[in-house]
Amino acid sequence: MGKIAVCPGSFDPITYGHLDIITRGAKVFEQVYVCVLNNSSKNSLFQVEERCELIREVTKHIPNVVVESYNGLLIDYVHEKKAQTILRGLRAVSDFEYEMQITSMNRVLDENIETFFMMTHNKYSFLSSSIVKEVAKYRGNISELVPEAVEKALNKKFINA
Repeated sequence: MGKIAVCPGSFDPITYGHLDIITRGAKVFEQVYVCVLNNSSKNSLFQVEERCELIREVTKHIPNVVVESYNGLLIDYVHEKKAQTILRGLRAVSDFEYEMQITSMNRVLDENIETFFMMTHNKYSFLSSSIVKEVAKYRGNISELVPEAVEKALNKKFINA
């Protein structure tokens, strides 16, 4: 297996589900680059740099994780980092079709880059950034869904909204 993996996503915001994949991935790979991408099809709450800072804060205890942003094709970022693997999390069967399309496109761009799918812990299988934002918007308790730093950032966003 390759030593370097890239874990891409929009992470708007990072949840315990994302953190589960990153933490477990860091046990499998020597280096994990968490790549924050700007998904133009999503209306983001946090700016890219805010997302990077939150991820850095909640992964600072994992020495082999590096957080960066990238604006371009994921496969180009993978090449820049000399990574061999893309690490993707799956929550449920519903994620598979979308992930298969992305993986197939990446394989067309570079057949030598493998995608490593990891199932998130069952207790996070329902969790998405969209759900977290919706609950936070209405001042619901999200303390079991996101790290404390993320909860504070979300509360600040919605109090100032």
